[in-house]
Amino acid sequence: MNKINKHKMRIQILLLKSFVFASIFTITSCDTDETQTVANFTNLVMADEFDVEGAPNSEFWNLDIGTGFDGWGNNELQYYTDRPENVTVQNGLLVISALEEDFNGSSFTSAKLITKGKFSQTFGRFEARIKVPGGSGLWPAFWLLGENDDTDGWPQCGEIDIMEYRRLEPTKVSGSIHGPGYSGETSPQGQVTKSYDLGNARYDDDFHVFGIEWGYQYINYYIDGVLYNQITPADIAVTPTDAVYTLNDGVEAVEATEDTPAVEAVEPTDVTGDWVFNKPFYIIINLAVGGNFPGNPDIGETFPQNMLVDYVRVYKQ
Repeated sequence: MNKINKHKMRIQILLLKSFVFASIFTITSCDTDETQTVANFTNLVMADEFDVEGAPNSEFWNLDIGTGFDGWGNNELQYYTDRPENVTVQNGLLVISALEEDFNGSSFTSAKLITKGKFSQTFGRFEARIKVPGGSGLWPAFWLLGENDDTDGWPQCGEIDIMEYRRLEPTKVSGSIHGPGYSGETSPQGQVTKSYDLGNARYDDDFHVFGIEWGYQYINYYIDGVLYNQITPADIAVTPTDAVYTLNDGVEAVEATEDTPAVEAVEPTDVTGDWVFNKPFYIIINLAVGGNFPGNPDIGETFPQNMLVDYVRVYKQ
């Protein structure tokens, strides 16, 4: 039986489990949410089983290259490449390798895969079976970004973090959302996030299935079939209620001179925390090195460090 058929059987089992865990969740995991929504997204619309050796399937994936702005906005240390040393498919797995090396002014290299321009979807079940690396200062992630990021920018486009991991907390992974008014430490509310703790086990010891079931006005987070969080518009209400998040400080008017044209005044842009998750998002899988979330690698940390992905699948109703 091939990989996709085996997992078709597994998904039927997981869907059954979801109903059980939904009931448990309302008692053990959330004080106020008594209406957990677990949708049956069973129509497979996108799947990469990583069965073809070599470069990632170009039907689905592009590769971001470089360091982005200010270390991809997070003070990350790696330079993303499309080299086989950093990203390849072998033995039925996508392998993303972080290397310590001098490369184009950076001390580390890695890879970042995106489906931008090739696949995006509004709502559905997004899941991937992943084994995270265990080294210090690493930041493996499986996440979604609003496809309007080029026109509207971040965080207005929205971000859904399905899985983020760091060795500082080896038994935990985090699931979060970012948007206008709830994008991080500088906004009134900060990101909306929750972690799932394995207890005595570590995430870097084995593969796990990370996913969301995302519908109109809700996002459910699960790990290995366990529903552990639900986020709705009620979770992004900025506190206090009259607080606003200033996206920019505005521009003061400047009169024209002989050498320069006039500049019109621009009022500061304020938002109050809009739900921006009823539109298409695309998929990102990457392995960052260093940055605000995991900190930098320990001196003497062993490289390469590998993030392994068994499959990525997307379903709709």
